[in-house]
Amino acid sequence: MSGFDLFFFFFMLAALQPVLRQRLLEAARQRMISRIEKARGSRVILLVHRQETMSLLGFPIMRFIDINDSEQVIRAIHLTDPEVPIDLILHTPGGLVLAALQIARAVKKHPAKVTAFIPHYAMSGGTLIALAADEIVMDEHAVLGPVDPQLGQFPAASILRAVREKPREHVEDQTLILADVAEKALRQMKENLRDLLSGKYPPEKVDELAELLTQGHWTHDYPLTFEEARKLGLPVRTDMPHEIYQLMSLFPQPVRQAPSVEFTPAPRRAPAGSQNGASMSHLLRHLF
Repeated sequence: MSGFDLFFFFFMLAALQPVLRQRLLEAARQRMISRIEKARGSRVILLVHRQETMSLLGFPIMRFIDINDSEQVIRAIHLTDPEVPIDLILHTPGGLVLAALQIARAVKKHPAKVTAFIPHYAMSGGTLIALAADEIVMDEHAVLGPVDPQLGQFPAASILRAVREKPREHVEDQTLILADVAEKALRQMKENLRDLLSGKYPPEKVDELAELLTQGHWTHDYPLTFEEARKLGLPVRTDMPHEIYQLMSLFPQPVRQAPSVEFTPAPRRAPAGSQNGASMSHLLRHLF
């Protein structure tokens, strides 16, 4: 084998390595999905969005809920018998209102129980989908978010508030048009959420949740923790199956540089017979 042949062999091996690694990850994910489905007797559907990187230029690209996602999730639901429960794993910053609403309505209409699993976060449209489920399982550190509509870079509620606080003759026509659209968007989202929550709560609770979550009472990126979600009366619990965490580990974040978080990926157990209080006292004696 000549030097050129050897160079060409290593070049092809390096070029194929990302493809092979991706195939192995996909196969591992399918095995884990099948394992969870068998254990729980359910259909597992994942909606996972990571920040991806362009293969040549290295620019970060944020993924979000789009029409392709709604098509795929609805197809998965159609392929599921009415009596089969659905486990929906959500990891998303949100996305298009249309796509999120389509998924949420399909989730609500599924006759069998639908459980939304949130190992880390499901904001905006992700929260909208989770609210359509019968039950929400969150990691104790996971968060949901408000579902108030946004018009471009501005919250619809803030546009309306700005127009109300300023004399009408000092408001530009374009801002008045935006305020009109904002008012419609807020009304439509409130009605949509009422529809998704109807039958799950008493009517007065439905109205309360629809008002709080859609009308701009928080900033759009405000993290609703498990404790806050429970105070709101949402059907949340924290007994996240370990297999869900294992499955999420098979969706690694693409990186082009040294990772910002690093640790030994194994459980760290306390030595037998040790106590946290004793260990802390020993440490403080050595420090002071």
